[in-house]
Amino acid sequence: MLNQKKSLLHEHKLKLRWFTAISTIPLLAVVSAFGIIPQSEIPFDLNQKVVENLVLPTHAHDSVATGTFWRSERVQRGDTVDELLRRLNVDDPAASQYLRNAKNPDSLQHLPVGKNVQAETLADGSLVSLRYINSAGKQVITENRQGRFETREAELQSEKRILVRTGRISSTLFAATDQAGISDSAAVQLADIFSGDIDFHRDLRKGDHFSVIYEMNYSNGEPVSTGKILAAEFINQGHAYQALYFESSPGHGNYYSPDGHSMHKAFLRSPLEFTRVSSGFSLSRFHPILNKWRAHKGVDYAASIGTKVKATADGVVSFVGNMGGYGNVIMINHQSPYSTAYGHLSRFATGLHKGQRVQQGDIIGYVGQTGLATGPHLHYEFKINGVHHNPLNVALPDAKPINPAQKRQFLASTSALKEQLNLLDSKQLAAAN
Repeated sequence: MLNQKKSLLHEHKLKLRWFTAISTIPLLAVVSAFGIIPQSEIPFDLNQKVVENLVLPTHAHDSVATGTFWRSERVQRGDTVDELLRRLNVDDPAASQYLRNAKNPDSLQHLPVGKNVQAETLADGSLVSLRYINSAGKQVITENRQGRFETREAELQSEKRILVRTGRISSTLFAATDQAGISDSAAVQLADIFSGDIDFHRDLRKGDHFSVIYEMNYSNGEPVSTGKILAAEFINQGHAYQALYFESSPGHGNYYSPDGHSMHKAFLRSPLEFTRVSSGFSLSRFHPILNKWRAHKGVDYAASIGTKVKATADGVVSFVGNMGGYGNVIMINHQSPYSTAYGHLSRFATGLHKGQRVQQGDIIGYVGQTGLATGPHLHYEFKINGVHHNPLNVALPDAKPINPAQKRQFLASTSALKEQLNLLDSKQLAAAN
């Protein structure tokens, strides 16, 4: 009778199938579906006990086979070595003493709050191994080798994941990227990509929004470094800008609009990343130190002393030194007929000299208050054929578009990224409404 019931149970178990479809779709989503047979259609008593012998899989996880267990915890404020080990289920006085006595700067007792630590233990709590990532980006491994603990460094075994984030501007770009869970490195990349079209000092508006698809490198489940942005979109004052990453040759890539135009202008809009304009371009401005009206043929950016100053385009340094009211100043000649100047600097980049070739984005100096300056700021000038122009609204030359011979390859390799951006934008708009 029991065998008949077992047979009947087995037959109807076949009807109670769960269908799970897991597939990688754009945006790395996971979709699951399942079917359940109605209880009214089950023709036997669910309360009837049926005992069967189960055979365990032969390929069990290594930790199960060896009787060890893994646990992961994050360092909390006020943690001691013993408290952290307790949360990791480590009950091993010898291990505790060894880790407490470690003197190196990256030892367990010196780890910053939030750092992830993983421990492998036996069933009785004895420590088998402990690992975490140090400040140099390497994995520190402490292991029990026949009753003696040893610590070594190893290169990270990392995996690359693609992350998708969207955000909306309510105050600043960094506030929005923080709220969206975007790393600072990716946020800086985002600003750099669109800096030729958007002046992040004065063009941002509340309600502007963005989407970004970027790489993140993980080790032991912990993010360790940000990779490159693969695609991004920024909606600024109702105007949409899209950027797609494309490698024209192995290891050499750039960002292009969907039609193949370079996102990078020949010049950056600003030599500073994030600051405010304290004094604009004017043909007649009252000078606060000279106490007279005179032209202000540049733009002043208020910033704290020591803020990094970037070259706004490729060029050759024509002057570096002190020049009267400019204080410490750098002048650069770019592709004819353009030139730029950077004044009131506190100091110059190490080794910078006349005749040196610099590239767009290179750090050339640091904000200061030298020369005729009432406060710390950068004075920036932009000239065409020796004539001053307003850097905030001058028409900047474009960088070279994508090679026509590679246009078809570009369109094919970036089509999926473009579709993802469009999907994200439609979801953003739907959420806003």
